[in-house]
Amino acid sequence: HPDKNKDPGAEDKFIQISKAYEILSNEEKRANFDRYGDAGESQGYSQHQHRQFHHFHEGFYFDESFFHFPFHSERRDTSDEKYLLHFSHYINEIVPDSFKKPYLIKITSDWCFSCIHIEPVWKEVAQELEALGAGIGVVHAGYERRLAHHLGAHSTPSLLGLINGKITFFHNAVIRENLRQFVENLLPGNLVEKITDKNYIRFLSNWKKENKPHVLLFDHMPVVPLLYKLTAFAYRDYLSFGYVYVGLQGTEELSSQYNINVYTPTMMIFKEHIDRPADVVQARDMKKQLIDDFLSQNKFLMVARLTNQRLFQELCPVKKSHRQRKHCVVLLTGEGDKFAEAYEAFLTFAVANTKDTLKFVHIYNDRQPEFADALLMDDEKYRGKSAVVILERRNNAGKVTYKTLEEAWQGSKEDNFILLDLLDQLRTDPGLLSSETVLADLNDELAPMFLIRWLYSMLDYISDCWDSLFHSNWREMMPLLSLLFSALFILFGTVIVQAFSDSSDARDSPPSEKEETAAKTEKNDVSFSKESNSRIPKKGFVEVTELTDINYNSNLVRLRPGHMNVVLILSNSTKTVLLQKFALEVYTFTGSSSLHFSFLSLDKHREWLEYLLEFAQDAAPIPNQYDKHFLERDYTGYVLALNGHKKYFCLFKPHRSRDDGGTLGSCEDYDSSLHTEARGKSSCSPESRSIKNKLHKLSFWMERLLEGSLQRFYIPSWPALD
Repeated sequence: HPDKNKDPGAEDKFIQISKAYEILSNEEKRANFDRYGDAGESQGYSQHQHRQFHHFHEGFYFDESFFHFPFHSERRDTSDEKYLLHFSHYINEIVPDSFKKPYLIKITSDWCFSCIHIEPVWKEVAQELEALGAGIGVVHAGYERRLAHHLGAHSTPSLLGLINGKITFFHNAVIRENLRQFVENLLPGNLVEKITDKNYIRFLSNWKKENKPHVLLFDHMPVVPLLYKLTAFAYRDYLSFGYVYVGLQGTEELSSQYNINVYTPTMMIFKEHIDRPADVVQARDMKKQLIDDFLSQNKFLMVARLTNQRLFQELCPVKKSHRQRKHCVVLLTGEGDKFAEAYEAFLTFAVANTKDTLKFVHIYNDRQPEFADALLMDDEKYRGKSAVVILERRNNAGKVTYKTLEEAWQGSKEDNFILLDLLDQLRTDPGLLSSETVLADLNDELAPMFLIRWLYSMLDYISDCWDSLFHSNWREMMPLLSLLFSALFILFGTVIVQAFSDSSDARDSPPSEKEETAAKTEKNDVSFSKESNSRIPKKGFVEVTELTDINYNSNLVRLRPGHMNVVLILSNSTKTVLLQKFALEVYTFTGSSSLHFSFLSLDKHREWLEYLLEFAQDAAPIPNQYDKHFLERDYTGYVLALNGHKKYFCLFKPHRSRDDGGTLGSCEDYDSSLHTEARGKSSCSPESRSIKNKLHKLSFWMERLLEGSLQRFYIPSWPALD
C-alpha cells in the first residue's frame, strides 16, 4: 500500500493488485480475461485480433478440431462452470450434503489432452445423474490446488465419488455404464428391500419398531432403478423403502391386494394401517421432482413416536410468528396391550382431526422419563395410565407452554369431546396453555450401541486400507511402505545381531568388559563435554525482545542468512508466566549466535499469526479445523522458529497434559541469575502451572531445531505486521 510502503514502485504494484482483484471477483471479467487476456479497454481489440487470426486459419483450411484440442479459449466448453467447486464451498456445503446424496467429482486442468478425451462421456453422464438426484462437481486443479490436494488427486483427469464425507476414486474405463455403476456402488446395499408375497406383511408391519412410514414401488424392471436408490438414500432417516418387481412370479397376491396396474410404475406409502396405503402416486415416467414432492408430504406417521430430539424439533417446531403457531398434541403412554386401546383411540382422533397447525405424537413414559415427569409432575392420577398434553415450543432451549387434560386418557367419547373442545378454544385463545416448563433433550432410543458403532467404524477403516493398498497413488503409499520395511529390517537385524553376539559375549572375560566400559565412558564424557562447551551460554540471562512493526524488518524480514528468530506467542494475561518458563527452556541454547529470541502479543497480531498457521495446516482433518470456534482458538504457548532469509518456519504446539498439577509443570525455584526483560511475580497456582505446562518439552524441540529434523513450512512472502 502506498501509504505504508514508500517504495517508488509501490503505487503501481497496488494498482495492479487492485485490478487483479477486480477481475477475479467478477465472473464476467474473469471469463473475458481467460478468453482475450484483458478485461478492460483492450477487449474489443483482442476480439478483433482473434477474429482475424481465426479467418487466417480458415483461409488455410486449418481447424484445431483436427487435433481434438481447444487451443482457443473461446471454444472452451463452459458446461462445467456451474459445477465448479471451491475449497470453502466444498467443506461447508458439499461435504454435509454428501450425507443426503452421493457426488461424482471430476478433477481437471488446462492443457490436459485426456480431459478433452473424456469430456463427451462426462457431459452425458453428469446431466443424467444430476436429473436422477446425484451431485456433480468439477475441481480445476490449476486454480484450486488446495482442494485437489485435500481430495488426494495428484493427476488429471481424476474421477472420484463422495458419500457420507468419504472419498472413493474411480479406477475403470470412462464409459457411461461404468460411471453409473460406480455411483450406484457408492450407495449402501441395504437401502431398498426386495418385496414379494412372502415378506410384504413383515416389511409393512415394521412401522412400529422403526417408527417410520414404509414405501413400496411397483415396477416392471427386474433391478431396482438408480433413481429409486438415490431417493431411498436421501430419505433413509424418515422412510423405509421396498421394491416389487411385478413381472416376477410370487408377487401376484401383492399386486392383487392393492390393485396394482402392472404397466404403470406405482408408489405407495403405508403408515399405521398396512391393509391400505396412506397415499399413492402413479406415473409412466417417474421424475425426481414428482417423487420428492410426494415423499416430503409423507415423511412421518400419523401419530409418530418421539424417539429423539431431532424428531421432536421437526414435528413440533418453535413458533416464528403469531401466524405460524404450531401445537403438538402428545399422548404420554406405555408399552404393551394394557395401553393399546388408549393408543388406538388417540390414533383415530388424530386421523379425523389432522391439520397443518396440529401435530399428533406419542411417547413412552418409561423410555423418556424426564420428559414425562416434567409435564405430568409425577401426579398420582396419571400413574400407570395414559395422559394427553397440548404443548407449544417457545425456544430451542427447551421452554414450552402446555396444558394437560385433567383426567387420564382412556379413549372414550367423553375424552374425545373434551380434547376437541380444548383444540377449538386454542384457535381463539392462545393463553389456554397456561403452564410453563423446560424440557430436557430426549434420549435417542434408536441409536445403535457403542460396540456396534465401533465395529462399523473398524470395518470402514479396514475397507479403506484395503482399497488404498491396491488403488492408491504410490506417492501416498511410499511413507507407509517405508515405515513397514524399516520396522521389519530393525526387527530381523536385532534378532540376527543378538544371535551372533551371544556366543562372542560368552567368550569375553569380565575384567576386559569393565575396562572397555570404562574406556567408552571416558570417551563419551570427553565428546559430551566438547559438544556442550560449544553451546555454553555467554550471558547470565535470556534476552527476549518483543516483535513489533518497528523492529519487524530487522528481526525477521532482513535477518541474515543462517540466522533464526524463535518467537513465543503470548497474551497480556499469560505474559509473565510464559516468559519465565520460556527463558528456562531456551537458556542452554543462548550460546548460539545464530539464534534470536522474541515474543509476539496475540492480542495485537492475531491476524498475522493465523495467516502463517494456514501454511502449517494438515489437509485431511478439515472438519475439525474449520469449526465455529476457529477464530476463538488459544494460540498462547505456540513457538515459531522463523527463517527470514529462506522464508520458512518451524512450529511448536503447546504440550497438553492430563494432570496440570504434575511435576512437569510445578512451580520450582530457578536460578536467580536467569532474568528476562519482562519480570513478574511467580505464582504456584493451578492456573500458573497449567500455563507453564504449555512449554513442556520445548527444550527437546529446540534440540531437533538445531539438528534440522523439524518439518519446515514455506511461505511465499512474509506478511506485514500491522
